[in-house]
Amino acid sequence: MPYPPVSAAPHVVVGLSGGVDSAVAALRLLEAGYRVTGLFMKNWDEDDGSDDCTAEADLADARQVAEQLSIPLKVANFAAEYWDNVFTEFLREYRAGRTPNPDVLCNREIKFRYFADYASLLGADWIATGHYARITHEAGTTRLLQAADGNKDQTYFLQGVSLAQLERVLFPLGALSKPQVRDIARQAGFANHRKKDSTGICFIGERRFQAFLARYLPGQPGTIVADDGQPVGQHPGAHLFTVGQRQGLGIGGVAGRNEAPWFVAAKCLARNELIVTQNPKALDSRWLTATESNWLLPEVPALPLRVLARIRHRQALAPCTIEHSTEGERSDLNVRFDTPMRAVNPGQYIAFYSATPGDDQCLGGALIDDCEPWPVRQAQAAA
Repeated sequence: MPYPPVSAAPHVVVGLSGGVDSAVAALRLLEAGYRVTGLFMKNWDEDDGSDDCTAEADLADARQVAEQLSIPLKVANFAAEYWDNVFTEFLREYRAGRTPNPDVLCNREIKFRYFADYASLLGADWIATGHYARITHEAGTTRLLQAADGNKDQTYFLQGVSLAQLERVLFPLGALSKPQVRDIARQAGFANHRKKDSTGICFIGERRFQAFLARYLPGQPGTIVADDGQPVGQHPGAHLFTVGQRQGLGIGGVAGRNEAPWFVAAKCLARNELIVTQNPKALDSRWLTATESNWLLPEVPALPLRVLARIRHRQALAPCTIEHSTEGERSDLNVRFDTPMRAVNPGQYIAFYSATPGDDQCLGGALIDDCEPWPVRQAQAAA
């Protein structure tokens, strides 16, 4: 995070969510000599009879922090933008039998687009959030780096933000661990220093997911089929499940089967079947195709390219080769892994990182479009 001369006092608008991370981000910016304004974003209308969202309580916490820091707090409602640019896509992907990641879209479309535009109207030189990531702005070049605390690193969720969007972004927590952040908040006297981390759908909160999704996508009950073709149960809607999922299948003891756990292996929308297996190797894909690639580099790199990658948050980085895709109609990248990747889900994202030892740069990412077909994975697992 660049520390400006105090006399310059550049203006930074920080997303103040009511959580401990954004509170400490605002504090560190003040300590670094910035002129700080907090901005609380409300992106979901709660007039749905649910008690699961906590926007009002979060706003109260954000106000308390702003008062303690003696900074102004603005409130902006981006509910319409969230619905049009994030939630509509979220539903469309589920209808297609894919597993979307709204957090990636939320960052790209809301936090670093509409939030940034609003901050510009407030006269901001920079914007900042409480993400755990590092960013450098040197010699006219912006680089997104993994957080010092690998356990909290959130670059996976930031790989879809464009390089242009990142050029005036600060991440004040990038060098800190979560325990350090909580300790700073405690010493500052923030009442939210013990507040639990938010989970659930971005800006929607911790809801009973299947019941919530059923309000918008009614379930179509169907058959759960084992990998040998035999029915072993019923599902409330194939779109509610994720490849690799183990919990919530409702498969009890099946006559003639061993007691090993069942995993979702594939979804057959044409027959409305959920295919499950007791062989974890059947979840492995040696390759995937991806589209909508976003490179956080001055120029699109030449392919093939050796990188490290992850297909989910906190997953260990895996060596792979990115090539131009010859698969499908819409994919533009083919990613081949040195070691098969477990439970690839179309609709999720793959994030790319430098393969150079000691270089923590996030190079960008792409939307996973497809992976090794189920029959191929099934045959490989049985071999």
